[in-house]
Amino acid sequence: MIDNSTAQVNTLVFDIFGTVLDLGGSLSGPAGRFLAEHGSSVTADEFWADWRGRQRIEQYQDNLFMLGHSGYLETCRRSFVYCLRLHGVTFELGDVDRFMAVYDDLRPFDDAVQGLQQLVDSKRFSLVVLSNGEQSYLERMAGNNVGIPFDHVISVEKAGVFKPHPAVYRTATRILGKAPGEIMMVSSHSFDVTGARASGFRAGYVNRYNLPNEESVYLPDFEVPDFHRLVDRLVPSSKPVAGAS
Repeated sequence: MIDNSTAQVNTLVFDIFGTVLDLGGSLSGPAGRFLAEHGSSVTADEFWADWRGRQRIEQYQDNLFMLGHSGYLETCRRSFVYCLRLHGVTFELGDVDRFMAVYDDLRPFDDAVQGLQQLVDSKRFSLVVLSNGEQSYLERMAGNNVGIPFDHVISVEKAGVFKPHPAVYRTATRILGKAPGEIMMVSSHSFDVTGARASGFRAGYVNRYNLPNEESVYLPDFEVPDFHRLVDRLVPSSKPVAGAS
């Protein structure tokens, strides 16, 4: 049951990349094939860990430099190039441009799709995408790859910065016409949870990677391991999803 601190929540805003869409499962395999084709012995898992970490650095730098918002796909591309160089891989930039087409084929987590559909069916909340991706790209991912009828899709492009900059969350409140306390951020990234809470949102941490919270006073209202448990928390009367453990 939602406690008093979250009783006013009527809108759930979802991170997409890594929370709903399985980035590691979708990208590590193609990256491993790219490495093998270019004569590298680096494993896909090792490369993915470096690549994912570098993506965050690229986005933070983008915010700090204030030279203009580069966009999600561009920062992913830059981090890919950086990690290829980090591991001494010989490549052509044209190879990278062709590889980036893998971002059209991101697959969602099964539990995310099932849980989101249950939330749609419950009619208790407005469901919104709030993500670092570009607007047109997010709309394509939400419609084609996730397949859930979200009420709104909001890109950080509208704020001109990446999460967890407070402008992202404040822009969302303006677009949605909601008070911050009416909105809950749902994310598998602790930095996103902390940014949302610092901006007055409530937050549910879907800790599917079993990682710690930030060392911060801005903690999630609750933590669950997956979307099955998220639905149990938000819609206690919902029936269990087939296959949920």
